[in-house]
Amino acid sequence: MSLAARRRTRRELADGREIIYFDDHAAPPREAVDTRDLGERALAGELRRDALTGDWVAIAGHRLHRTFLPPKDECPLCPSGRGTVPSEIPESDYDVVVFENRFPSFSAHAEEGAGTAYGMFEHVPAHGRCEVVCFTSDHEASFASLPASRVRTVIEAWADRTSELGRQPGVEQVFCFENRGQEIGVTLHHPHGQIYAYPFVPSRTQSLLTEARRHHDRTGRLLGADILTAERRDGSRMVLEGRHWSAYVPYAARWPVEVHLAPHRDVPDLVALDGAERDELAEVYLDLLGRLDRYHPSPDGSPLRLPYIAAWQQAPVHVGRDVSRLHLQVMSVLRAPGKLKYLAGSESGVGGWVNDVPPERIAARLREVGG
Repeated sequence: MSLAARRRTRRELADGREIIYFDDHAAPPREAVDTRDLGERALAGELRRDALTGDWVAIAGHRLHRTFLPPKDECPLCPSGRGTVPSEIPESDYDVVVFENRFPSFSAHAEEGAGTAYGMFEHVPAHGRCEVVCFTSDHEASFASLPASRVRTVIEAWADRTSELGRQPGVEQVFCFENRGQEIGVTLHHPHGQIYAYPFVPSRTQSLLTEARRHHDRTGRLLGADILTAERRDGSRMVLEGRHWSAYVPYAARWPVEVHLAPHRDVPDLVALDGAERDELAEVYLDLLGRLDRYHPSPDGSPLRLPYIAAWQQAPVHVGRDVSRLHLQVMSVLRAPGKLKYLAGSESGVGGWVNDVPPERIAARLREVGG
């Protein structure tokens, strides 16, 4: 499908939040009006610096009152008119839609204060942005059940938001991700993901940058590229290979199910992907998600929807772009049907990970359940 066939429409919700429709085709103009009486939009809270680690922590007390696992007829992500109350999406149908989160951890509309620049109790307003990405208007669907054409539209939305949010003042990192399954902690069943625009570089990204910089200074090469080359040469942890993308289980996988999906070309972020890479990504990502849903057999032999986190690791906005390399990390807490991996003392207390499942076994199973 050509990019010209897609329509992108900006609108505004009743409390002033932005909503953007990404349509698979040149659909009729999106003109529905949000008629809800929402009052003033919620403000983000503040960022507090942990003096022990240097990490920034968002304090967002208003999120305690966000919508929690509502019944289908009250789903805020379904199109308006399908349930008993108007939803966050005024239109009666949609393809892909992105809107500002009603209960944001980060926002341009944050509680203002002078903040402290030093000392043990440093804090600043939690400026940034949190967006919700709805992949489909079908409440019963999942990302894995989408047609490739729809996934292609989602990819366009991810790239569009990465580019635009990265240009906003103060944004240092744009993070696109999906949480699926109550075991992961989702509060809405409707298939959706989120995008966070952080005013700092989060600690995991900092760790990735540190290792990438060390490797580049020593070899002149990109760490992500050398890892992909090594995994493809070894083969024991490879899951699938395409013309532009490969998926593998990382050598030191932390989670009982974990896969990395990486492009063959060196690109820093989703924006840098060309048309052919985006086209194949839609296909191989669906292939990978299908394997993940077949990873654990259910009692009746049907596919088991695997709870997972899908996290796009891409270059920060201003630092480390010369050593960063895009990849998707998909991970699950489900070690067996009905059995979860809990982050217990070692993982939660000191970050000392222990994985009961050898990465080679994970990869072998994912190869076995290929379509």
